[in-house]
Amino acid sequence: MQIIRHSEQTLKTALISKNPVLVSQYEKLDAGEQRLMNEAFQPASDLFGPITLHSPSDWITSHPEAPQDFEQFFSDPYRKTPSPDKRSIYIQSIGSLGNTRIISEEYIKWLTGYCKAYFYGLRVKLLEPVPVSATRCSFRVNENTQNLQIHAGDILKFLKKKKPEDAFCIVGITMIDLYPRDSWNFVFGQASLTDGIPFLALLLEASST
Repeated sequence: MQIIRHSEQTLKTALISKNPVLVSQYEKLDAGEQRLMNEAFQPASDLFGPITLHSPSDWITSHPEAPQDFEQFFSDPYRKTPSPDKRSIYIQSIGSLGNTRIISEEYIKWLTGYCKAYFYGLRVKLLEPVPVSATRCSFRVNENTQNLQIHAGDILKFLKKKKPEDAFCIVGITMIDLYPRDSWNFVFGQASLTDGIPFLALLLEASST
């Protein structure tokens, strides 16, 4: 197992920006929020741990990409940002998320809490769950695992039609395996960044591996 660790100086170089917009936003944070942000500079922080590479097949190993610091991300002209009339994240569950209604509700509760904390300041709203049949998506049985799989691209089209007017994005979640095209064995998720529509399998353990 390989672990990537960066020095405090490397973290500061990557995270500290002279962009006046970012500096202004940081200065608006209260003392507690600034302390939380400063934890990112500490290599031993419990909040921002090192990246662990579990195997050579992990994405960061098998798909080398040019690094991107936060300022580059912030300045990306294609980055979508919330607006006053589009500040809501909608969660659409598709199919059953657990063996019982209580388990399904617990999953949704965890995901909602995570979204509210991670996307601080945005509203998180739940749409009524729908069965897979309501999406009219293509499906197949994986010849290797014999698991039912649904077509991720078809689900994205369904979610686009369901996206409310005030939505910053609509997130589709399911416990069913996904596939993006016939030649692929499986995929963990798929998204349309321009439309603000990510779709993912809720638990990686449920995916074909």
